[in-house]
Amino acid sequence: MNPVNPVNPVNPVNTVITVKPAQDARIRATAQSGAPARDFASASVPRHLARGAIGFGLIIGSIALVPVAGPATLLAAPLALIAFRGCPTCWMVGLAQTISRGRLERRCADGVCTLTKAPPAAKPTAAPNTPPPPR
Repeated sequence: MNPVNPVNPVNPVNTVITVKPAQDARIRATAQSGAPARDFASASVPRHLARGAIGFGLIIGSIALVPVAGPATLLAAPLALIAFRGCPTCWMVGLAQTISRGRLERRCADGVCTLTKAPPAAKPTAAPNTPPPPR
């Protein structure tokens, strides 16, 4: 028997040995990869809602105006992708991110990620009835 290839003692050169990693190791590697997550959030909720109104308006308008102005109006629909930063689903994800920004926090430990409430930010408060500091 060939010590290099115990499975095929005749042809030891053309042997491929595959090793499948454990699923737990794959999950841990993915959680620790440090790859940046996609961020579809806007600076504020009103700004995000305005982007949505523009995007949905372009889609609805381009379809609704086909009988009046012809198929050329469908060229306005791809502009909605710019307003949505991708697609309507991307816009919805961005709306959830914009609303939850600063309120929720993702924590990953041992390959398990959880969504928890973010700790309250420390806001500097002035003591009541104190004069402002001299300049």
